[in-house]
Amino acid sequence: MTDHRLGVWQGTATVLGGVLGPGMLVLPHLAADAAGPGSVLAWAALIVVSVPVAFTFALLGLRHPDGGGVAHFAGTAVGRWAYAAVGWWFFTSVPIGTLAGALAGGIYAADAFGWGSRIAAMIAFGLLALAFTANAAGLRTSGRMQVVMVGLLLAVLITAIVASLPAVRAERFDPFLPHGLGGVGSAVGVLIFAFVGWEAASHLSADFAGRRLLTATGLTLAAITLIYLGVAVTVVGSGAASSPVPLTAMMSTRIGAAAEPVTGIAALVLTFGAINTYIAGASRLGVALAEQRLLPHRVASPHRSLIVLGAAIAVVGAATLLRPIGLDPLLRATSACLAAVMFVGMLAAVRLLPAGWMRAIAVAGSALTGLTLLLSGVYLVVPAVIALAGFAAKAAHSIRAHQKHAGHRDASSRVRHPVEVDYLAALPDVRDGRVNVEL
Repeated sequence: MTDHRLGVWQGTATVLGGVLGPGMLVLPHLAADAAGPGSVLAWAALIVVSVPVAFTFALLGLRHPDGGGVAHFAGTAVGRWAYAAVGWWFFTSVPIGTLAGALAGGIYAADAFGWGSRIAAMIAFGLLALAFTANAAGLRTSGRMQVVMVGLLLAVLITAIVASLPAVRAERFDPFLPHGLGGVGSAVGVLIFAFVGWEAASHLSADFAGRRLLTATGLTLAAITLIYLGVAVTVVGSGAASSPVPLTAMMSTRIGAAAEPVTGIAALVLTFGAINTYIAGASRLGVALAEQRLLPHRVASPHRSLIVLGAAIAVVGAATLLRPIGLDPLLRATSACLAAVMFVGMLAAVRLLPAGWMRAIAVAGSALTGLTLLLSGVYLVVPAVIALAGFAAKAAHSIRAHQKHAGHRDASSRVRHPVEVDYLAALPDVRDGRVNVEL
């Protein structure tokens, strides 16, 4: 008997599920809008980045198995401040990314049935309300259900590629770089959303026998390469890139009007499954951060964590409605946070993996993810503000706690000398900590 439950094919499906998500419903359009036909280069560049990143996280999982994921590696290798920053970036990116995913599903459903943008927003918030209700009742998407969701998305993507191939025309790739290389960089900034999730492999290592995790990672990379490049080429070549629902437009070239209800219903199912999983993971993350005193301790229960997440989504959603922000900024803000997480994870791997070919892969991953992070452009302000706000809050709490303690020690006198506080020391020792969320 063995405790390992994942074979190569099951493991590949699970790792693929960590990377492939409903963002693919809208990302081909957003990337083509930023770079034109040159968006193909952006897809290809991120596939190149994914190779060292994917194998680095797999190697970390094999050599340092732990359910804590990137936050654990960052805390162990870099320090407590890195654990804190990674945890905050993850937790904050979930409400933004979940809202974007719900809006993508709402757009597809509304388009399928001929409804307007207002109905699309109502569908999105309805999906979010349903997901929060399900999580409050204790319903979570099982591993098998996630595999089913990934299979459905793969079926939609492959059908769209095959259906649109006859409509591909060479003239649609001319001019190839209408917005120059800057447009390609801009496309990379939003497409990062489709390439995060490799860190999920790092905390699955205990479920694989031997080095099957590396095999599953390699097969996932092969599948991602074929699917993503197939979509990138056909969405531009068929002319579907101009549509906000590109997969529907791609399938329409072969199956006509039937494509609309098919993609509309599939989008609803995929979106609900994804946001339900993300919210469940984020609520557990919120509890873990609160237990580590990185969020207010009163958040250290699943229901209170859900309330915080719901409030955050409500604020972002209200801002989206009051000032029509659109999907592009939401996805770029989320991508910037997750790119920062990947970069810190790669830096941690450089310290944790042994010298030689393993460390060389981690160094390559660090360089490539660092460049990718820079291509987030002005959206780098999002992870920067999150980190600064978190550390400022911890510093203020540390000062208050120190002053309160000093007051208890000597209530009859005031502090006569400047108070010296080690702000980072106020953060927890996280070598045995657990923060785990799959995005």
